Amino acid sequence: MSTAMPFDAGTTLLPDVTATVKTAGTTLRARHTPYARGVSLDEVVAEIHANDDAVLRMLREPLLRVRPGSQWAEDELAGGALPPGEWWVVDPAEGNINHVHGMEDWAVTATLVRDNQPVLTVVHLPLTGDTYTAVAGGGAHLNALPLKVSTRTDLGAALTGTGQARPGEDERTFRRIGDSVTAMLINGLVVRVSVPATMQLIHVAAGRMDAFWQFSDVRSGLVAGALLVSEAGGTVTDLTGEPWSTAGRDFLAAAPGVHTAALKVLAPIA
Repeated sequence: MSTAMPFDAGTTLLPDVTATVKTAGTTLRARHTPYARGVSLDEVVAEIHANDDAVLRMLREPLLRVRPGSQWAEDELAGGALPPGEWWVVDPAEGNINHVHGMEDWAVTATLVRDNQPVLTVVHLPLTGDTYTAVAGGGAHLNALPLKVSTRTDLGAALTGTGQARPGEDERTFRRIGDSVTAMLINGLVVRVSVPATMQLIHVAAGRMDAFWQFSDVRSGLVAGALLVSEAGGTVTDLTGEPWSTAGRDFLAAAPGVHTAALKVLAPIA
């Protein structure tokens, strides 16, 4: 478990937030097809927006109502620090591009961020029914069973992962992604390069993967996984080794036994 300041309201809030996210998940599941939808870029983008619109309608008002005084982070692709206070950072279709291509790696996420630190999160996978939850100071769970990160200590035996945060990143970011994959292939065992970030971070929290990094500050893809990993006993920093927050420009979440070695590989590239 992390040493984060306990979020005392989490126990009270979590059941309602979980129910809301699960209900929204039924809508996203009903929209899923086993085949790709859309041929042109415009058609694919239209499908993505339709998913977002359908699911957001089921999330916004219930989440704002369950936590009076909380605010809503509008742009799911935005990054950087939020103003002081409590904010809902939500991705109605995390892995939306996978969803519209008939794939299975997608989820609905809702995370309450207090003063730029995630304090409560729910990640629901509608196709499997699995639900990952975490509350600051209260541990991370999969379907109520505790999660614990990997005990691996050898980066050379590690399964790690990364991916782009959004389409249209600048060329420098793309080159850093490529260089980092090469460096980790040399120093690690296997590297997964896929989207979305949350679907890799739940594996880090569950001990199935050993590390995940990203050269981006898209907060909606990182806040849920950051809390899950830290509450499962992992280490979450930026690529200078400082504690991560939504103000961070890059991101590393890893099992404690490989974090330092992963940081040594990635920091020069960052």
